[in-house]
Amino acid sequence: MSFWERLDAIDREAFLAINGLHAPWADHAMSAASSMVLWFPLYGFFLWAILKRHGDRALLLSLPVIALMILFSDKGSVVLFKETVERLRPCHEPSLSGLVHLVPDGCGGQFGFVSSHASNHFAIALFMITVLDRRPRWAVAALLAWATLIAYSRVYLGVHYPGDVIVGGLYGLMIGSGFGRLFRAWMALRKQPSA
Repeated sequence: MSFWERLDAIDREAFLAINGLHAPWADHAMSAASSMVLWFPLYGFFLWAILKRHGDRALLLSLPVIALMILFSDKGSVVLFKETVERLRPCHEPSLSGLVHLVPDGCGGQFGFVSSHASNHFAIALFMITVLDRRPRWAVAALLAWATLIAYSRVYLGVHYPGDVIVGGLYGLMIGSGFGRLFRAWMALRKQPSA
């Protein structure tokens, strides 16, 4: 068995262990964590924090920057990974037929490597952490915990393997870090006195 086959086998075993932990209350909680309805209050709070820390102009600039970042994160996860690797989602994998607990019924697109949910939310998390200069201190833990919960929910719901969300999260962290640093550099340039 090659290294990649062993890694795939471990990923499948981890998926079945996590996906097999289902309970009615957890089904509802993980579906909620994975839906957009619960994302907005947290991210809205952090946009408010950008406004309080850096002012109106920074908030107005942050919105298109975040939109562009999500475009890179989301489309990159599809073009660079899903359409290139073409790894079936566990809920589309014939060898796992009858073993996947799907919540709700519905699997999404055919390919799952990498998770766009994970890449997008880890990108947002690291962007916010970078722009807010890791303050308040609890923000780092809150943002990373939130992104981790969303990534975990995708495995629990039966639509991604753990490897899909881990690599997606790492890709998102890279994108979020880059956009966060660009935004901070722009903010620093704006604060310099004009000649």
